[in-house]
Amino acid sequence: MNAVATEDVDHARSLAAEAGRVVVKAGTNSLTNDESKLDDGKLDKLVDDIADLIDREREVVLVSSGAIGAGKGRIGFDPDDTVEESQAVSTIGQSHLMRRYTESFERYGLTVAQILVTDQDLEDPERFTNFKNTVETLLSWGVVPIINENDAVATEEIRIGDNDMLSASVTVAVGADLLVTLTDVAGVYTANPKDDPDAELIDAVGRNYDAVERIVEETASGSFGGIRTKVRGARTVSEHGIPAIIAESTEPDVLEAIATEQSIGTIFLPINDHV
Repeated sequence: MNAVATEDVDHARSLAAEAGRVVVKAGTNSLTNDESKLDDGKLDKLVDDIADLIDREREVVLVSSGAIGAGKGRIGFDPDDTVEESQAVSTIGQSHLMRRYTESFERYGLTVAQILVTDQDLEDPERFTNFKNTVETLLSWGVVPIINENDAVATEEIRIGDNDMLSASVTVAVGADLLVTLTDVAGVYTANPKDDPDAELIDAVGRNYDAVERIVEETASGSFGGIRTKVRGARTVSEHGIPAIIAESTEPDVLEAIATEQSIGTIFLPINDHV
């Protein structure tokens, strides 16, 4: 696998550090515990990291998973894995999730707003314009938009299907300067790090994307399978000239590290003549 030139990686990390508008995507594993219940400690840690970025005068849009996991913890039993029950559980979990976000952000005097979307909202020109204008207005007020897919009403035909791809679409839609995907691994590896102790972290993805994609397809399975869509989402953003980083949510001060040009996670270089 061809390495990415050091100067190109340094430039990309500099762009990431200087990003004025950041989309942060938090996966379910970054918000729930081993019993698939909302973990207050993980949520507060995420909010701490976002508040640090805002304190650095960055605008932050949060794309948050976790509604179904939070809902399961509220009803006290595991529902059947049907579309209808998953949608119902998501409505319970979404309200609980937003309540906890509201409480946690209030520690920093920050207000949050909920935006639930379907694929039609991003594909239809009028709905897209309304969505973008709402986000712009909230950010101008210093409010943190929290976006999730509208699971309660989305059918197969209008589902986005994955918050990794939703976060990529949002990043492009709102003209963000950086996408940070927080997950339960430290980035993209040469093998599945949950199975292979010799797996090595891939520092940067640029010209080597095809090789990285092959590795991900060969090694992603089970609980590690979600890395596929994270890589695709990051690549989508990079094709629009925007850097993207996949990093571990439990890393101390993870967003501060990015904002100070530290080498953390796997960075996807913006597509240009040098990658």
